[in-house]
Amino acid sequence: MSFTITDLEQLQTEHPEWQMELVDGKIIVMGPSDYESEEIGGRLITFLNNWVMSRKLGRVTGSSAGFIIPTLEGDDSEKRNLRAPDVSFVRADRLKKTKRDFVELVPDLMVEVKSKTDRIKPLEEKIQSFLQFGSTVGILIDPDKLTVTVYRLNQIPVVLENGDNLTLPDLLPGWELTVSELWPPEFE
Repeated sequence: MSFTITDLEQLQTEHPEWQMELVDGKIIVMGPSDYESEEIGGRLITFLNNWVMSRKLGRVTGSSAGFIIPTLEGDDSEKRNLRAPDVSFVRADRLKKTKRDFVELVPDLMVEVKSKTDRIKPLEEKIQSFLQFGSTVGILIDPDKLTVTVYRLNQIPVVLENGDNLTLPDLLPGWELTVSELWPPEFE
């Protein structure tokens, strides 16, 4: 059986506590993230929002914001995916007014934060699908290896480590973040 976005919306009405994605007609129920992964995503959202909001550059959202994108098979309205990156950014000129619904576009920036139960390959596949449909940059944050991998369509991924600076000049000119700032602090 192949599900549609309407089916997913009905299921969400019945189970509002579930976070789900629709991928190639299959509904995927997402488990909660581990604490560290969620904290890393929250830290990135904070760093991005501090830059983006003061300059009115666009919108930054977290893991519950749904994006309707076509499938790799085509643009048929029944064959659309509903995906939710852990962190996303959409330029202001692409989404001038926020919506009380899923948005039918791909974010300019999408980020996945590897949780302790995630496997790398499905995360990389998700990033590549967003890039194929128009995202400018995809980022994979791996807390296990303390790395940030930056993906762009048809380019070799760039792996950043502690001490390296993450910059996105094509999306956020002037913004920069030292990779080590993503990792949660330890309190004494």
